[in-house]
Amino acid sequence: MLRLLRDKLARPRPGASGDGAAPKGLPPGAPTLPTGARGGAPDPHAAQAGEMPFLDHLEELRWRILKALGGVALCTVACLFFAEWVVDRLLLGPTHAAFFTYHLLGMDAVDVALQNRTITGQFFAYFGTVLATGLVLGSPVVIYQLWRFVEPGLYPEERRGLRFVAVYATFFFVLGIAFGYCVLTPLALQFFAQFTISDAIVNEFDITKYFSMVLTWSFGAGLLFELPVVVFFLAKLGIATPAALRKGRKYALIVILVVAAVLTPPDPVSQIIMAIPLLLLYELSIWQAGLVERRREREAQREAARP
Repeated sequence: MLRLLRDKLARPRPGASGDGAAPKGLPPGAPTLPTGARGGAPDPHAAQAGEMPFLDHLEELRWRILKALGGVALCTVACLFFAEWVVDRLLLGPTHAAFFTYHLLGMDAVDVALQNRTITGQFFAYFGTVLATGLVLGSPVVIYQLWRFVEPGLYPEERRGLRFVAVYATFFFVLGIAFGYCVLTPLALQFFAQFTISDAIVNEFDITKYFSMVLTWSFGAGLLFELPVVVFFLAKLGIATPAALRKGRKYALIVILVVAAVLTPPDPVSQIIMAIPLLLLYELSIWQAGLVERRREREAQREAARP
């Protein structure tokens, strides 16, 4: 990613002036030699134009950020019209024993009582839930704008293989959030709700802590589910290879188990439920890297076969 951003700031942009212009001190129209990255050799990837100034890149980044924030803002405003449903069904859904996950998993769930112990607790839980929902709905816009900023820094062959990356990343991000909200959050909530050390102690959770828990586990799972996207991106750049991923499978297993233990309650069932999809995503990443490598080899063979 750092290389891409660095190349983005250094590579030529179409439409800019300066390509083929005579160096300073020579009259207009004077012949010039093609220059490249090393030894005067022309760069095969160089565009037929001058470089885009650094300030123009910053201006483009600013507009990309504003457009991404605008998309999230529009989705958040739309969620305000359904705020009551968002709070009752999304925020408070896992607190009800009738939540659909409990029925699917055959769990003996209990209703979870919430309390507000701070002046601003319900206020921030209300608007925080609406904002989080707007962020999930607006995530395609955010990822698309990020991709549009990075895309000009890619070589044409890299760009062709990564055109669907925005849709790909959005899919796994939303899938991860759904897993964190529908599976991880209910399991953890019921574990802590039913864990008692004495009948004299009643478990009633603070609304602020509960909201923070739902947000952390849902968005944390969303970020973890981006693993195939990251590996695919690195494989297209030639950094990640299937051989290296297979060799590191045992280390990846240890990391996944540690992450599952941190994100889930301290019971083996929850940890296994969290670790299984992460292991499947890692195997998917290996398959993707192999697919990219085979495609690169076929392209190299076609290039070598050309007269």
